Parts: sequence; structure tokens; C-alpha cells
Amino acid sequence: MRILVVEDEATLCAQLVQAMEQAGHTVETASDGATAQYLGEVEEFDAVVLDLGLPVRDGLSVLRAWREQGRVMPVLILTARGAWHEKVAGMDAGADDYLAKPFHMEELMARLRAQLRRNSPHASAHWQCGPIMLDSRQATVSVHGLMLSLTSHEFKVLAQLMQRAGQVVSRSELSEHIYQQDSDRDSNTIEVFVGRLRKKLPPGSIETVRGLGYKLVDSSELAT
Repeated sequence: MRILVVEDEATLCAQLVQAMEQAGHTVETASDGATAQYLGEVEEFDAVVLDLGLPVRDGLSVLRAWREQGRVMPVLILTARGAWHEKVAGMDAGADDYLAKPFHMEELMARLRAQLRRNSPHASAHWQCGPIMLDSRQATVSVHGLMLSLTSHEFKVLAQLMQRAGQVVSRSELSEHIYQQDSDRDSNTIEVFVGRLRKKLPPGSIETVRGLGYKLVDSSELAT
């Protein structure tokens, strides 16, 4: 998944990024409200963690602007402990959840997973396509019960394909979900990761749809 973290405290921001990347997510960051609003308008994110006390433009204004523009990605806001008015204002502005500082990273990750599940066709942390099982919480993949060894990029590509199993996912969409916004996104490298995945997954699991992208299918159905 692709997550935007908006936090001006450098240490906390780094901790959030580390926790999310360890969970297999691609993370973008913004340290002020103006940058955050711009990224939320021009980039696609699966979820946002948004601090309300931001420089340049406050988090509530950013959130309201996103919602007015029809941006519907789930937003988890961070508030100062005891600032109940901020929580109410945040929910009224369109936030999906809130967490008061200081917080335990485990709780934030659990709340983030809950928001991602609500906005995903997968109702649990375990996604399955035929013999392939992906645990989005542990960032692991198994085939017929045997664990696979995947690189972080391979996992991210497979997670996107599994999230939309049976549907065509373009190379550009896959590229956006595995590379950060300021990196050199080369969709041709997606072919490399898909090639590696094909060697590790059951034959026929990933189909190429010429000119469009890739599609994950239930390989067990191909043999019937």
C-alpha cells in the first residue's frame, strides 16, 4: 500500500516511516500543510496519517480541502492528548479515525490496517488467490503453506496484484505503489519484478495483458 505521512516532528516522522516500510508499505512524507495538500491532490494514496498541528497550513484545513475536492482516501489524524475539540473538528472535517499523542506504534499500525481493510475488497489481513496466501499484517507470502522469500519490491508488486486479483493492473499503477514520489519511476523495472515473481509462484499465476498490464489469476483453475 502507498501511505502519506504528514508530520513535522522529524523523529516521530522517521519512526512512522520505519514502521510502515517494515510492514511492506511505500511511504511518502510531508512536513508542512501546503506540501501535504499538494501531494494529496496530485498523487494517489491508499491512506494518510495526518498531524493537525502543522506549519504553513494546519491539518484541518488540508483535510477539508481534500474532501471538498472529492479525495476519499482514509485519513487517520494525530491530535494532542486531551484536545477533544480537535478530535471532533477532525471527524467533522472528514477524518476516518484519530489517535492522541503520545501513542504506541502498535496501536497506530493496527488502526491503519483497519482503515486499509475497510477500503479494500479484502475483509481481513489474509488475502488469498488460489494456493497463494498473503498476510498483509506480517508482510509474508506462502504457496500451499510454504513460505516464500520475497524482496520488498516483489512483495509490494504481489500485494497490488492480489488486492485486485482477476483485474488488470497497469505497469504505471504498480510503479506508483512501489516507488516514492521523488524517485525515478521506471515502469520497465516492473517487468523484472514480475519475472522474479513468476519463478516463485505457481505457473500461470500472473498473466500479461498486452498493452495494459498484468493480472493475477487462480492458477489452480487453469489445470481444470
